[in-house]
Amino acid sequence: MFKFGGKILSFRKRIIAIVIGVMLVTVSLLFTNDMARRLREKEQHEVTLWVHAMERVMSDVMNDTGNDPFIRDILSQRNNIPFIITNQDLKVLRSHLIPEEIINHPDHLREKINQLAEENTPITIQYYWGQDHRHIIFYGQSRLLKTLYWFPYIQLSVMAIFILMGFIAFRSTKQDEQNRIWIGLAKETAHQLGTPTSSLLGWIEYLRSQPVDQNAVDEMNKDLAHLMKIVDRFSKIGSDTPLTPKNINEVVSETVMYFRPRAPRNVTIDYNGLAIAPVKACINPALFEWVVENLIKNSLDALQGQGRIDVIISSDDKHVMIDIKDTGKGIPKSNWKRIFEPGFTTKTRGWGLGLSLSRRIVEEYHEGKIGVVNSEPGKGTDIRITLKRFFD
Repeated sequence: MFKFGGKILSFRKRIIAIVIGVMLVTVSLLFTNDMARRLREKEQHEVTLWVHAMERVMSDVMNDTGNDPFIRDILSQRNNIPFIITNQDLKVLRSHLIPEEIINHPDHLREKINQLAEENTPITIQYYWGQDHRHIIFYGQSRLLKTLYWFPYIQLSVMAIFILMGFIAFRSTKQDEQNRIWIGLAKETAHQLGTPTSSLLGWIEYLRSQPVDQNAVDEMNKDLAHLMKIVDRFSKIGSDTPLTPKNINEVVSETVMYFRPRAPRNVTIDYNGLAIAPVKACINPALFEWVVENLIKNSLDALQGQGRIDVIISSDDKHVMIDIKDTGKGIPKSNWKRIFEPGFTTKTRGWGLGLSLSRRIVEEYHEGKIGVVNSEPGKGTDIRITLKRFFD
């Protein structure tokens, strides 16, 4: 009960942390948007003041009343707001913070004027000496204002990147720790199996000298040899696995021949590898046999004592394909990828590690591919291993 309560408390803390984080982000966005709104109003006010100053100067010129030094001071200030001043025919009279290549290019100039008109409503300066004498000011937003608009989103992006990096680092560390545990467990298993297998070798040699059925002793020896292969596989987990060119037909044949006499009476295992030309691939025989063995075992479980397994080798100019087909209960399409995930199993007893380990051996150690080619509930499954073909 305490643990359950601890989980609830932990869940509530996470919800509270998420709510606080969302609130802080919301406040930041609102505060920044308010600052941006105020800055925009200030810039619009500055432009309006500048326009009035221009009108005042032109009025002084027409009335010959002289120029107000304060007005001249306003006009002489160079602010950070980009603008273009044109006449009524949109001929550029003056510009500020607009690149010359835009001013000198008619199409680019038109695009820039449209952009400025979208950012702020253009202001018309009407002079006193006639309706035909007016200037239009197209102005945009300063770099500071644009930066202020985008700043909170940049903050959010940086925070998201750091959170993602932290999550990846945490997950990687956790995965590495799990890998070390599994590797240690596998090597310890291999070590523990070493003593009884050595003892069994001695007993088999003893039985060969006794008046017992030697065929039974031979079968026991085959099982012991298979057990020693399993020990060798476990000892290789986590170690360097050198790949060497091997005849795939022969390697797969050894596994098929081992299972044939051990399969249920009403199960047939067919293999085409001995009837076609040999094909080679770079593999680690001990680990690769493990994969084929896992697939055949799964097919036997799916058949439930009756049906057919076809082990088919094919190839093209670049690849070698090994298909293990059965007429068993099949797999729903929604589970085609899930069956290779650690822990996923449809069996009453099982750890759900066989196919996961097979995928790791094929894809990480052999740089190949493994997946369901076709499967339908009640009709069977076809799983294919694809390796790079080796040519002498």
